[in-house]
Amino acid sequence: MFRLQGSKVLAVDMTGDAVKAKNGSMVAYDGQMAFKKLSGGGEGIRGMVTRRITGEQMTVMEVRGQGTCWFADRASEINLVSLQGDKLYVESSNLLATDSGLRTGTSFTGVRGASQGNGLFTTTVEGHGQAAIMSDGPAVVLRVSPQYPLSVDPGAYVAHQGNLRQSFQSGVTFRTFMGEGGGEAFQIRFEGDGLVYVQPSERNTVAGDV
Repeated sequence: MFRLQGSKVLAVDMTGDAVKAKNGSMVAYDGQMAFKKLSGGGEGIRGMVTRRITGEQMTVMEVRGQGTCWFADRASEINLVSLQGDKLYVESSNLLATDSGLRTGTSFTGVRGASQGNGLFTTTVEGHGQAAIMSDGPAVVLRVSPQYPLSVDPGAYVAHQGNLRQSFQSGVTFRTFMGEGGGEAFQIRFEGDGLVYVQPSERNTVAGDV
């Protein structure tokens, strides 16, 4: 159902089913479509309350019908992720669309979310289906294995999946080594077995300097 046209446009072929997408991201459609704005990232009242408390912003619309919809957002690069009952953790600003077989929720992440101004929670996507995530520049997918843990700059982090544990290392970031850091800083460390998606352009946040 999900396919890319180029690297910056998502095409979704629909046969009466529904897709949830970032509000305002649809750029064109053909056929017969119905649109509905969803509250709380599509998670109902509980999701709306959770996101309001945590400060994470996520406005979602549901598109249902027959035909094809095309989605894009600020010329961001788009990556397709197939889930087979597993869970994807993704920053809400990087989630473009999910198909009807997937559920979205929120998960506690700790200090990383707070440092980026997104609250203490990140968005979760789970079930069987496809999700489209965005990155500022082509995303790189890095494998984490028990023998090879991974450290990531918080501003470059997009998403992760698999059996991974997160921890936070304070006192150093990549910018500190280049003499550009200041104040208390940290990295995200991933251990276990899974995949981490990173983008080549850091967000404009205080992730490196707290």
